Amino acid sequence: MPTKATQSPGTGKSLLIVESPSKVKTIAGYLGDAYEVESSMGHIRDLPQPSELPAELKKGPYGKFAVDVEHDFEPYYVVNPDKKKKVTELRRKLKDADALYLATDGDREGEAIAWHLLEVLKPKVPVYRLTFPEITREAIERAFGELRELDQDLVDAQETRRILDRLYGYEISPVLWRKIASGLSAGRVQSVATRLVVERERQRMAFVPADYWDLSGTFARTDGEDAGTAFSARLSAVDGKRVAGGRDFGDDGVLKGAADKLAHLDEQAARELAAGLEDAAFTVRSLETKPYTRRPAAPFTTSTLQQEAARKLRFTSRTTMQVAQKLYENGYITYMRTDSVALSDQAVSAARRQATELYGADFVPGSPRLYSSKSKNAQEAHEAVRPAGDSFRTPNQVRGELSADAYRLYELIWKRTVASQMADAKGSTATVRLGATSSTGRDAEFSASGTVITFRGFLAAYEEGRDEDPATEKDGGKDGKDGDKRLPRMAEGDRLDATDVEADGHRTSPPPRYTEASLVKVLDELGIGRPSTYAATISTIMDRGYVRVRGSALIPSWVAFSVVRLLEEHFSDYVDYDFTAEMEEGLDRIARGEEDSTDWLQDFYFGSKGHENGLKPIVDDLGEIDARAVNSIPVTEDITLRVGKFGPYLEVAGVVDPETGEITDPVRANVPEDLAPDELTPDKARELIETGKADGRELGRDPVTGRAIVAKDGRYGPYVTEVIPEPTAEELAAQPVEYYKNGKPKPPKKPVKEKPRTGSLLSTMTLQDVTLEDALKILSLPRTLGTDAEGDEITVQNGRFGPYLKKGSDSRSLQSEEQLFTVTLDEALKIYAQPKQRGRGSAKPPLADLGTDEITERPMVIKDGRFGPYITDGETNVTVPRGETVEQITPARASQLLAEKRAQGPAPKKTAKSSARTTASKTSTKKSTAKKPAAAKPARAGSKG
Repeated sequence: MPTKATQSPGTGKSLLIVESPSKVKTIAGYLGDAYEVESSMGHIRDLPQPSELPAELKKGPYGKFAVDVEHDFEPYYVVNPDKKKKVTELRRKLKDADALYLATDGDREGEAIAWHLLEVLKPKVPVYRLTFPEITREAIERAFGELRELDQDLVDAQETRRILDRLYGYEISPVLWRKIASGLSAGRVQSVATRLVVERERQRMAFVPADYWDLSGTFARTDGEDAGTAFSARLSAVDGKRVAGGRDFGDDGVLKGAADKLAHLDEQAARELAAGLEDAAFTVRSLETKPYTRRPAAPFTTSTLQQEAARKLRFTSRTTMQVAQKLYENGYITYMRTDSVALSDQAVSAARRQATELYGADFVPGSPRLYSSKSKNAQEAHEAVRPAGDSFRTPNQVRGELSADAYRLYELIWKRTVASQMADAKGSTATVRLGATSSTGRDAEFSASGTVITFRGFLAAYEEGRDEDPATEKDGGKDGKDGDKRLPRMAEGDRLDATDVEADGHRTSPPPRYTEASLVKVLDELGIGRPSTYAATISTIMDRGYVRVRGSALIPSWVAFSVVRLLEEHFSDYVDYDFTAEMEEGLDRIARGEEDSTDWLQDFYFGSKGHENGLKPIVDDLGEIDARAVNSIPVTEDITLRVGKFGPYLEVAGVVDPETGEITDPVRANVPEDLAPDELTPDKARELIETGKADGRELGRDPVTGRAIVAKDGRYGPYVTEVIPEPTAEELAAQPVEYYKNGKPKPPKKPVKEKPRTGSLLSTMTLQDVTLEDALKILSLPRTLGTDAEGDEITVQNGRFGPYLKKGSDSRSLQSEEQLFTVTLDEALKIYAQPKQRGRGSAKPPLADLGTDEITERPMVIKDGRFGPYITDGETNVTVPRGETVEQITPARASQLLAEKRAQGPAPKKTAKSSARTTASKTSTKKSTAKKPAAAKPARAGSKG
């Protein structure tokens, strides 16, 4: 353990502060009694909302952003209300300490937290900065031997990022509120991520599928070695022309290559060729064998860890980071926020040693493998994500200590790390071409390939997952390759028997939607944002309603279309991929000390001379934005989708009535929430408009009340309701008059508006066909059946999740909607006489059985709960997300949602809100010069006295 930092009079203890309370116990156990370890609980200060500023500052230069943009972008920080107690506690413990060690994380954010601690605590004892790349005894010992000063460049970069995001969001978001809807937000990374998802959906909407045909067959040698061993092959050329496949078509459905060099077969041509080859004599025309080598993937970065966990474990980015955080804090893996693929010498030795022990010396190359980052803006401050320690624990050694999710993620990290130091996989790939002449004289050539792995190398430990290939998707899942397989021994000129030569039809598919894994990958490749923030970014665009998940696919909302269009048309630079990546590079230059943060912010916000305008001039000179145009998307020549206050709807403009000469009212129709944008085809739009024409249709009048009964199409489906007329002048005049104490009459009050009877259509009814008789039956609900022996009233009602009986607080489900109108009191009493499971009605069968969760190995089902359908594995419950139906939930999606819920941990207990006022302190981004330490002491961080 490290020696004590000071021998000054005092308690004899040093105070060491980390970010997370989860680290405290482990680190304290390694350090012993000479150190008191405390947690800052994350950030202790931040920029306040302008509404939270002291009254004297609200009208000053800080009033708009809590940043004074006129004076070097000076921020105004406040201690977070929920951290005031923690700050007081740290100050008290610092008074009794002989030295302060700041051991927050070693990235920009951790460096900024350390700086804020210095600014608030104002220590008068020696201060030392150190970081722990992993929470192990060896790492802590090394850290105390590498004490350093606070890295002011990293602090500047992080504070600049915080100010930048405040300026971006606070200038652009209000434009979205005014022109689209309140509650929306714009962000430097989130807006670009949303644009990526919207652009992919636009491509799918514009996509024109193309049909093409080819042939497949089964072949075998007629004699010799491997005779009778069958293999499959696919048609590759006809009459010397390559057969067109999915890759040869553009998104417009047209062939991309020269038509005279490609054979585009239609169904008739393919079937005729297949028939002509029934009795043809096939021979081997060529056989080529090439060596096959495959190298292991590099160790994990934050980005690749998120991608691979999504592919292999079905974790969301948020779940991956939450589970990884716990693994790091408990000493199982190294720091999980990193752009580096490099391993320390100790880690390389540990991986090579473990690979040798488990797989043999032949599986480890003669010299260590070295990796370097290829991503834009990569920061090499940390190692790759790997198992912690100078020797690795195998997954089996830690299985009993970890939850199911943590174990699977640790196993993934361990395998990837060990495999990264193993030998290449070796083998050979054989490609055979065989052909024949059809009975009609056409030359047909088939091809097949197979790979044989002769030495598995790193594949013995790990194989990297892959995302969907857009080109393969276009081929309808058939890319002309038959995958890894062994071909029988053949030679040129060998005769082959052909069986099952059949014509196969294919249709190209649109580009696949982004998944969390593929979105993280493209953001990282473009150099947009930091991988450590991707999980929060994806969560934000979901929470804002810009994107929802179906299965694993990310689907944009129509609101997202409006937001992206407005930003593209009026803030084009700020959703431009290259511009956003350049902003990230600018922050990196600040972190490296190559650029001044104030100058950089000046250029971004105000613009630079002879250069592009900054954000402020653009906002000040926006001009008039046509909100209706921004929120309109043509679907057909006469049908337009509009994004309204209550959701998207279709509209057909009114036309001139030839008889009256007046313009008719426009026809409108709601768009179902679960309908993806690319599914709103012209035919679907016309179908919805036909439904919309029936919206507001008067069915007749209630014979009892005389009120009109109408059918309407609501946001949550069709319904019927009664129209309550406005009160007449006589009725208003007949209201009793109230008087003030001075005897003068009070103004007449508006009468309390009566709530109309309303009821959703039954599943067998449609808006176009519902009749007055149907409507009156629906509006008769709830129906009173009578009372039981105790005098409790029993009613039958139609709820969100189907028909049910109600007696006081006791509800029982009915089997069908017909029972709403046919069930009798006697039948209801028999139902209530049955035992009720868990006090909530008779047990219902699950809505869906999703099989066994691969992570927990527990059965997953979807049940109908009090507040809607939910997924459960018997221990963890999670509500089916809004916008997703029971039918859309796949086993993979259910496993992902359950994993995310488990990663969140138990809900925190509710506590009373603090009434204390926020402690504020104004501080400048101009940091003070670091104090020089005593000659005998290690380097110190700078601090303000």
